[in-house]
Order: sequence, then C-alpha cells, then structure tokens
Amino acid sequence: MVERVIDIKGVHFGYGKSWVLEDINFQVNEGDFIGVIGPNGGGKTTLIKVILGLLKPQKGQVFIRGYPVEKGRKFIGYVPQAIEFDRAFPISVQDVVRMGRLSQNRLLKPYNQKDEKIVQECLEKVEMWHLRHHCIGELSGGERQRVYIARALATKPHILLLDEPTANVDSKVQNNIYELLRQLNEHITILLVSHDLGAISRHVKTIACLNRRLYYHGDKLITPEMLEATYNCPIDLIAHGIPHRVFPPHQ
Repeated sequence: MVERVIDIKGVHFGYGKSWVLEDINFQVNEGDFIGVIGPNGGGKTTLIKVILGLLKPQKGQVFIRGYPVEKGRKFIGYVPQAIEFDRAFPISVQDVVRMGRLSQNRLLKPYNQKDEKIVQECLEKVEMWHLRHHCIGELSGGERQRVYIARALATKPHILLLDEPTANVDSKVQNNIYELLRQLNEHITILLVSHDLGAISRHVKTIACLNRRLYYHGDKLITPEMLEATYNCPIDLIAHGIPHRVFPPHQ
C-alpha cells in the first residue's frame, strides 16, 4: 500500500478578507514527483510555507507522514527560491551544505564524522564534491542550485520541497537540474512549484494547477479547461514538438 506523506485537508489561508488559498484538499504519496503550476500571486509559495508550518492556515489541517506540521516537517528538505546575496561573503560550498546538518538541539555542537560523511555523500549526489572548497559566490546559478539541493539532502529528508528551482538559469542547466531531481526521485518524494509549465511538464510525473484553488487529477495531463480555471482567462496551448494530451473538463 502506498503511504500518504503529505495530507492537506480543507486548508484556507488569507490576509484580511482575501483568501490566498481556498479549500485546498491535496494528497502527496510516497514516490510522487509533482509539479505545481500557476500564475504569480496564485498561492504557490504560500502553499509551500503552509506545508512547512511557516504560515498557519485559518481553516483546515496539514499532516506530514501522519504527524501535525510541527512534528512532521522534520521529514522535509526545503530548497527556497534563489535570492541575491553578497557574493564576496567567504563561505565555502562545503560549509553551505554543512548547514543542513544543524538542528535546534545541536546548534552549538561541533560537526562529527557522521556529519562530514553525509555532506560528502550529498555533494557527490549533485556532482559538486570537486568544488567543495570554492566560495559559493564564485559559482554559476546552476551550480548554486545544486549546492542548495545538497544542503536540503543533508537533512536526510523523506520529502523534497522546491520553490522555483530553475528560475534564472538557462535551458541546458534547467534540464540538468530536472535530470538530477529525476534521479533523486528514485528514493525521495518531490514536490516543486514553478510558473514554467513547459519545463516541468516534460519532467515531473504529475501536475497540479493552483490559483487560490487547486486542481489535481493525479496525472500529467493538462486540459484547456484546467488552465483557464487556473489562469482565469482563455489559454492557447502551443506545442513545440511535444504532444499535449487532455482531460475531460472539470466537474
């Protein structure tokens, strides 16, 4: 029997009288590789923050491997959106990934041999071990993303959550990152959000559409009705050598 690792039940979240997420019911099973698409401001990042427990819903509940978020989020590795930082800050690739071994009950404790072995294993998984002594600011955007994925893997997660993991990288690097995620998905459940429908539709197993409300069929197929319900306007699907299959309209 497939284990349900994320269970979202009737979640509402908003600011003031405006809902950002409305009546979200969504389940992620072990081994899933789900891409969540939707317009900017549609609630994708908010959904991730609710799953992580960084935002508390006004209604509904979230469970991670059967636990409330406060206990269950220890099973999640998180890769946030890329942010600007001081490129001259002297921190090595290896030190960035070591941060994944920190926890609230060992902030002041030194790293041990087990930690160092896990850091090496994670950097090798993302093919960045050879750059372990380089300053993070010296790396390209794609290389930094691999390091951030390694940092998330260093927490030894059961689930990997990624927010726009291929933003601001070219198509070749983008494909390399998705290929890395495909390999990781052999052992880790993955949920990622992106505004780039074309990119993720070629790589993930299933797709959900989110714009305040969430539409999910547990499949990779996308319909015009599904997109129009998400983007609130007529949508033309243009394929560049990639066939599109469709569902019946939403009921």
